[in-house]
Amino acid sequence: MYFIISFLLAAINMSTPTSLHDFKIQRLDSEETLHLSDYAGKKILIVNVASRCGYTSQYEDLQQLYSAYQDKLEIVGFPCNQFANQESGSEATIAAFCNATYGVTFPMTTKVHVKGSDQHPIYQWLTQKEQNGVNDFKVRWNFNKFLIDEQGQLLAYFPSSVNPYDDEILKYFK
Repeated sequence: MYFIISFLLAAINMSTPTSLHDFKIQRLDSEETLHLSDYAGKKILIVNVASRCGYTSQYEDLQQLYSAYQDKLEIVGFPCNQFANQESGSEATIAAFCNATYGVTFPMTTKVHVKGSDQHPIYQWLTQKEQNGVNDFKVRWNFNKFLIDEQGQLLAYFPSSVNPYDDEILKYFK
């Protein structure tokens, strides 16, 4: 009986994160940790980004969206080099590019894998219904977007082709 109770208690403590707020990740080109729980009370737009992609110009609209709604929105960019080697630079290079080219002020994270066997736990949560409670999603290219509500729950998914300043996204802030 003692063994069964110990096992159940261990299973409870090893449970799957129930909210995006349960995660933390290293910031881009920094030793600092980004705690997603710091954004409780705001919507969060998670975007896998790349510097040399046909969608890279979306950085401009992401920054515009962030500037317009930063009182109720946080955008977090996740650099990823899994699509046609479009984010092959160092983290310092990525940070310099985003700052100089698009004036990015929203948080960026260390490079991650958004799919495959090395998929980052945040992207496991975002893409697997058994974890996010909403649906299964497949990240097919750079600039996929996941919108998280104020409580850290998945609210919506947008493919690369949906521009950050599209009405499909803006309706969540009006």
